[in-house]
Amino acid sequence: MFLAMSICTWCIVTVITAVKSTTPTLTHVIPSQGHAHHSVTALTSLGDDVFLARYKSPQVKVYDAGTMTLRRCFTVPGLGGWTIGLAACPKNNCLYASDVTNNRVHRVDLSGSSAVMKWSVARGPAGLSVNGEHNVIVACYEVGKLQEYTTHGSLVREICLQAGVTRPYHAIQLSTGNYAVVHFTSPGVVSVVRADGRVVSSYGRSEAADVGQMKDPTSLAVTKNDDILVADQLNNRILSINSSLGSIRQLALSVDGGIQKPIGLCLDESRGRLYIGEFDGGHRMLVFDGIQL
Repeated sequence: MFLAMSICTWCIVTVITAVKSTTPTLTHVIPSQGHAHHSVTALTSLGDDVFLARYKSPQVKVYDAGTMTLRRCFTVPGLGGWTIGLAACPKNNCLYASDVTNNRVHRVDLSGSSAVMKWSVARGPAGLSVNGEHNVIVACYEVGKLQEYTTHGSLVREICLQAGVTRPYHAIQLSTGNYAVVHFTSPGVVSVVRADGRVVSSYGRSEAADVGQMKDPTSLAVTKNDDILVADQLNNRILSINSSLGSIRQLALSVDGGIQKPIGLCLDESRGRLYIGEFDGGHRMLVFDGIQL
């Protein structure tokens, strides 16, 4: 099976001149066509490419990370209309897309062959990530499992999450070997779990901090120091969890109208940049530079 490739003829990009600052600066806004079915559902980056999926679309849009102009679009054959997760692997030079409609993961070869393969996974594949072994981790929220696959779809391990970890929306393996897992619940929780599924620590159950409780949090991003960013969807904000101190704070991210239901999240530490996809409001992709964590 091969990838159907087409060049998109339209792209509207708002570019905002960045001012050097210690606080994050909004530098680009990528809007939709203004309809609900163009909501962002997932995004990721690899090198100079930024990949974006939207609701009820089998297409993935590819933007230039330098200029944030649209480079191309490609169609993933058989991809359902609800792509909750995208993840890119530099080692295998491929893009993974989760297909919650058909309970599959699609793998797109980015090396030039345009080959696509797919395999079945447990029910409710949502967020995806790539670990240090270059395998893809799938959070299956309907069955409370994490599944790890090789780049060719062979199951490496399955982690059945223990009591207290429900509706896993996204999981990322930390440098310790444990996994950061976000619960798509209200109140929301981010847990760190071991390979046997048992909880090591949890964040977000208490309202003691200034940030209050999370509501239906979605995507995660993890820094090289294992600090965790989380898209707190229904609170319209991004939180930062300091894993060593156990503290939580809200990132100061200024944008007209505020962030509207953040659902996609991608951190590019090499650029000091954070990409945020909105499921509501303007259905925008927001690009913040000057991220220091």
